[in-house]
Amino acid sequence: MFTGIVEELGTIAEVTDQGDAIRLTVEAGTVLEGTGLGDSISVNGCCLTVAELGEGRWTADLMQETLDKTSLRGAAPGDRVNLERAVTVDKRLGGHIVQGHVDGVGRILSRAPSEHWDVVEVSLPGHLARYLVDKGSITVDGVSLTVVEVRDASFTVSLIPETLARTTLGTRRVGDLVNLEADVIAKHVEKLLGGYLPSPGSTTGHGNPGSSDNPENEDD
Repeated sequence: MFTGIVEELGTIAEVTDQGDAIRLTVEAGTVLEGTGLGDSISVNGCCLTVAELGEGRWTADLMQETLDKTSLRGAAPGDRVNLERAVTVDKRLGGHIVQGHVDGVGRILSRAPSEHWDVVEVSLPGHLARYLVDKGSITVDGVSLTVVEVRDASFTVSLIPETLARTTLGTRRVGDLVNLEADVIAKHVEKLLGGYLPSPGSTTGHGNPGSSDNPENEDD
């Protein structure tokens, strides 16, 4: 589990193609402190397991599922990446609860720079739209952000100077792909309320789970 507060920018050193998988080696410093084999590190919002450790670098294996569902399928040597170690129980939750499980890939649609911040619009896959609300949380490439506005097929965020300077979002250009993770709390609420919500095509909800919609069971 992560917080969406990027600890450092790493650099992809090597990408080894293994057919249905790749080995990704990342140069880093801060995230290697106290890190051992099997630990988790978020790379652009994708939780990866440390498989090898070296001097100033670490390696992870990315399976086909990860390549299919995240922007890391296009990773190349020299790319900068957002890195965060898994959160510990004594750490401040500065962002929001982030699992490192990418829900979908968006694309930078526009950037509107101003004197003190950038407003960035990102395309939103249809299946994620229901989880976003204005002023809610969204993870973009591993960065915890507040949604400014939810639109029909996109959303906007405002990037402060700290975010622009310390994460890859400062250099992302129009057309670039970014990993998206919706707020896990919204997904759990949807699941828990599923039994009470109307099913597709119905005009009424299920009501109380202990009640019945059969009129024969009602009192005269």
